[in-house]
Amino acid sequence: MSTTLVEVTLVDINPKMIAAWRATFASHPEVKVVAGSMLDQSVSAWVTPTNSKGFMDGGLDGVLKRHFGPSIEKAVQAQIKAHHKGAMPIGHATCVETGSKTARYLISTPTMSFSSEDVSDTLNVALACSAALQAVHMQNARLPGSITSVALPGLGANTGRVPVEICSDLMWTAYDLFRKHAFSDFNEMRSALEDELGDLGSTAGKTSAAVGAAVGLGGGAVAASKSAAPQAKAATQDFDDHDEDDEDDEDDDEADEDEDFDDH
Repeated sequence: MSTTLVEVTLVDINPKMIAAWRATFASHPEVKVVAGSMLDQSVSAWVTPTNSKGFMDGGLDGVLKRHFGPSIEKAVQAQIKAHHKGAMPIGHATCVETGSKTARYLISTPTMSFSSEDVSDTLNVALACSAALQAVHMQNARLPGSITSVALPGLGANTGRVPVEICSDLMWTAYDLFRKHAFSDFNEMRSALEDELGDLGSTAGKTSAAVGAAVGLGGGAVAASKSAAPQAKAATQDFDDHDEDDEDDEDDDEADEDEDFDDH
């Protein structure tokens, strides 16, 4: 499968995430970094972090469900049921049509299996981001040129508690894989990612130091030696925006603030 030129936008309302992206992606000016709302991004596809069952109850998922209507959740869950027997593994993604001219497609990718998991000691962000971008390649293979641009939020940096620097570097690794390779399926993608980051195992139980060793913090480059483990970043961050998969979603009377909650 050949790669297709696709414009990538990284969008978030968290200033710490924006700063981390701008540092990590400094050598890739073709990647747009935008401080703002996902709903304002005029692109072919929006990416949303979700849970394995595709329940769109909180965070960006909830915002998009309100934006597109409840049919979008049914479409995502139908894809998960058809291809994953109701539970989509981390490292996979769905791509469904939204019925909208702006963001014609919605790509959903799980960063965690259940709601409110701490994934700071895993490489789930790299898997989720790679899967979302692989879904772009796969959609373009089915219908050439259907996705020419895609917008992604910071994945796992809030509910998942992944420090923004590590999140940024793991997303860089996924982007680097995306621009070089288009795979036939998600399993082939995962194998290539393991060549970059080492054995992903079950994607759980990795220490913060191991995660730090897998990515070269401050430039996005994969560490040349997996044995050279840098000091891990603190897993606790002070975040202002909402999270993907947060079952304690804000009350309905805050719906007018939706655009402020669209980044996880």
